[in-house]
Amino acid sequence: MRRRNKHSKPTRLKGFTYTGCHRYFITLRCYNQASYFASGNFTTEALEILKKTAEEKGFHVWAYCFMPNHLHLLVEGKTEDADMTKFAVVFKQKTAFQFRQRHGAKLWQPGYYERVMRKDEATLAVARYIIENPVRKGIVDDYAQYPYSGSLETSDISQIF
Repeated sequence: MRRRNKHSKPTRLKGFTYTGCHRYFITLRCYNQASYFASGNFTTEALEILKKTAEEKGFHVWAYCFMPNHLHLLVEGKTEDADMTKFAVVFKQKTAFQFRQRHGAKLWQPGYYERVMRKDEATLAVARYIIENPVRKGIVDDYAQYPYSGSLETSDISQIF
């Protein structure tokens, strides 16, 4: 993640296409840090949109966590033409449209943060960081108690660890 001032969009890596079988740690923030994901009202719908977008755009979602005011994702392209920027833009557009229809408000801050993971980085460590975020923030005592996190690749999140 590169540095930015609070009013600019995050910058992308120069010369990197964001296409292919790469892994990414992505963070999307709610507009004005609002706690739009504090309950399941819209979170369940956003999760369904995530599932469909990942399938359509060719991505594994190894871990996700809808925190009250942001979303963490660990994704990986399934094919050489899997485009992470298109995946992120389409997901944000679809969720933002549905949210605006229901609530008349903006859902997301402009842009998103991503970290392109190197081959030697431990996917499991990043997945653990994502899944355990509600524990670190004091929302739950055990990650298994948090209903808005998991993996789209396994039904038993403990398998990731």
